[in-house]
Amino acid sequence: MTDSKNPPELNDDDELLAPVRPRRKGIYILPNLFTLAALFGGFYAIVMAMNGRFEQSAYGIFCAMVLDSLDGRVARMTNTQSTFGEQMDSLSDMVSFGAAPALIMYIWALQGLGKMGWLASFIYCAAAALRLARFNTNLAVVDKRFFQGLPSPAAAALLAGLVWTLDDAGFKSIHSNPTLAWVAFGFTLYAGLTMVTNIPFFSFKDVSFKRSVPFVVIVAIALGIAVINIDPPIVLFCLFCGYGVSGYAIYIYKRVKGRPVSLIAISTDEPDEKGLHQ
Repeated sequence: MTDSKNPPELNDDDELLAPVRPRRKGIYILPNLFTLAALFGGFYAIVMAMNGRFEQSAYGIFCAMVLDSLDGRVARMTNTQSTFGEQMDSLSDMVSFGAAPALIMYIWALQGLGKMGWLASFIYCAAAALRLARFNTNLAVVDKRFFQGLPSPAAAALLAGLVWTLDDAGFKSIHSNPTLAWVAFGFTLYAGLTMVTNIPFFSFKDVSFKRSVPFVVIVAIALGIAVINIDPPIVLFCLFCGYGVSGYAIYIYKRVKGRPVSLIAISTDEPDEKGLHQ
């Protein structure tokens, strides 16, 4: 019989069979810091709009755009990609480029249109959610060179650019000006509905910062920065308006040339078009 006061010693086989405690998974700090900063930009934009400081709201949206474009690149450069980071990025985008622009536009201009105003804001917000969900589920089958529909940061930039431009021009009470309120209504619907179309927009994902470029490219970048500084609200607004209609130009060009306009591959083994799954 075994002495209960002196239990038997474990041999080597018993030690190997002992359950191993699962290692706790951590969270990468660096890319998620950029994501949290982008989330703060969207939250800041909402708070500033509630206090009637719409120019500051535009700053928050544009800062969130810059930070959102950096978190993924930082994760890839430092090899710190994670499923948690991807989900966090989507939730941050929904706040900064979905809910925040919709609320800002409603407070700034659309509340004077009654039900039509909040309906337009809701359509934009819902379209942003649908666009982000579709983006996450179609990653494996969409041509990486293009976005399927207007990306949510660009849609948010359209609305923030309109707010910033008119506020800088001295138009402070847009909701009491029916003409400008309906202009804001049209921009909100256009940005929201274009997000959920299948229109192709350049993604610029094939641009590599590791490759060498001709000297003239650096000169062009310097000139671009100088032009933006002439009048940042108007120049940035015009740039994003140009990008906002570029997808329709690409669609028409492909139609005229008889090229496939769909960005979705029927088979992941044999892409319909060069550039898919790369």
